[in-house]
Amino acid sequence: MSELTLRPTHTAVMIGRCLRLSSRNIDALLTSLLLPVILMVLFVYLFGGAIETGSAYVTYVVPGVLLLCAGFGAAGTAVSVTMDLTNGMIERLRTMDVDATSILTGHVVASVARNAVSTVLVLGVAVAIGFRPAVAPLRWLAAAGVLLLFLLAVSWLSAAFGLLARTPEAANGYTFLVMFLPYPSSAFVPVETMPSWLRGFAEHQPVTPVIESLRGLLLDTPVGTAPTQAAAWCVGLLALAVLLSGVLFRRRLA
Repeated sequence: MSELTLRPTHTAVMIGRCLRLSSRNIDALLTSLLLPVILMVLFVYLFGGAIETGSAYVTYVVPGVLLLCAGFGAAGTAVSVTMDLTNGMIERLRTMDVDATSILTGHVVASVARNAVSTVLVLGVAVAIGFRPAVAPLRWLAAAGVLLLFLLAVSWLSAAFGLLARTPEAANGYTFLVMFLPYPSSAFVPVETMPSWLRGFAEHQPVTPVIESLRGLLLDTPVGTAPTQAAAWCVGLLALAVLLSGVLFRRRLA
């Protein structure tokens, strides 16, 4: 049996298992849901008055906070995968002929579901404190599509980190890169305000076009080529993460 075979029945069972685990881990669930909201409130009310973006800071910062949600949720994916490896759960599943893709897809879908709930919560709080998106339904759908593609990419990448790590603590550390990327980007300050040596990185990393796409789509402003760049980055990272996950899974269980 190929490691990359996707069995619908196995996948549905694994998704259900991971969703139940997420719902029972109340501390981690509350952290993943509430921390992005707390960060947004901190950015808006502590730093917003000192940062000039040409508009209300809450309007500027929301897309960046949405991507922070993805980073925090992805960290949980890596930890969950590593825990399944270290406590023997994956070995037991493999004795029942459950394939690798189904196991990892369960973790990824649970991560995307957590992030979807967190995204709705963040948007609700943002509207309550002054965020006023005014766009056509098609732009909302396009924004949701860009965000979903990014969530899938970072969740699969984190699953690969979870396979690479030897302990849950190490897995959490590996995902620091995913959580760090929104900071040197256009998420919280305009790229033009950064030093020239940092500006080049901020303009050409995967998070910036995703943020610019979400900002333009949600605020009904021109997006240029940002959605195309965002899709290219996300599809490339997703393909790399899925391929890497298959290789690492086979090596860990060899």
